[in-house]
Amino acid sequence: MKIMGLDVGSKTVGVAISDALGWTAQGIEIVPINEDEKEFGLARIGELITANDVQLVVIGLPKNMNNTAGPRVKASKRYGKMVRAQFHVPVEFEDERLTTVEAERMLIEKADVSRAKRKKVIDKVAAELILQGYLDRNHG
Repeated sequence: MKIMGLDVGSKTVGVAISDALGWTAQGIEIVPINEDEKEFGLARIGELITANDVQLVVIGLPKNMNNTAGPRVKASKRYGKMVRAQFHVPVEFEDERLTTVEAERMLIEKADVSRAKRKKVIDKVAAELILQGYLDRNHG
């Protein structure tokens, strides 16, 4: 069963997909969105769900460090409701505190990626970390 991981922001959605066994996550794409204009990139998300035979979507919840939910958590939950309603796939949520920080650290330390290039891939890497965390917790 393939699982999709999403890192939902106000301007982009990072997308990762698991392998068929659900062991590893691979960042695949960044979908541009515009929350202010009510453009959520759902057509592209639907194409990726269909093309990859996704059976479950995991969306990162960017909780505050004290475990409270701010406006981005509410936005991520709204996005999850839209995905569930439009594509009829189960949606689960994964705590994603510090995944963007970790993604940036990985890109700097392991890949020595420039700041300009990091901005172009960070959401995809964050989606990969969100999904990998979910996979690790559910296979252990």
